[in-house]
Amino acid sequence: MRKHLSVFFVFILSVTSYLQAQKSVDIDGRLQPILNDFFEECKKYGIEYHSKLFELKNIDIVNNLPLEEGNTVLGKVSRNEAGMVDEILINWAAMLDPEILKVVAFHEFAHHFLDYKHTCQDCNEIMAVTNTSYFNIANDWENQVENLFITSPIYLANKEAHTVAVNTYN
Repeated sequence: MRKHLSVFFVFILSVTSYLQAQKSVDIDGRLQPILNDFFEECKKYGIEYHSKLFELKNIDIVNNLPLEEGNTVLGKVSRNEAGMVDEILINWAAMLDPEILKVVAFHEFAHHFLDYKHTCQDCNEIMAVTNTSYFNIANDWENQVENLFITSPIYLANKEAHTVAVNTYN
């Protein structure tokens, strides 16, 4: 009986270790500092990001997004067959300027971690479909980031849930 119990215990331990090993995300090191900054903002606004991080396979800089007049994609979230975001991809061209890279990365991170859709076509906000000037956003970075977070769907939902929970005790 003890032998069977020991074998069962080793089996469970092996399965658990295997499943834990599957919970990793490949993150391009060039994006890691920006992702860390984004997560600091998440903490500041009380937004949980850990579980959503492990829904991803990777966060990567790629060279296969379109770069042509009228069809330039500086970043995108890709989805799996079930429609769930599984990758955050940033075009290599965004790396030509650190300010553009930061805006594009925060935009794509916000799609996944903050449940954002686009806010406008071209309005000099982080979540615009396109921007005529990424530098206008970068020059107003603190306000842009604050607006990004306090108007995000996830922040508003958390705030509403907290308000409802507080009101139920009255």
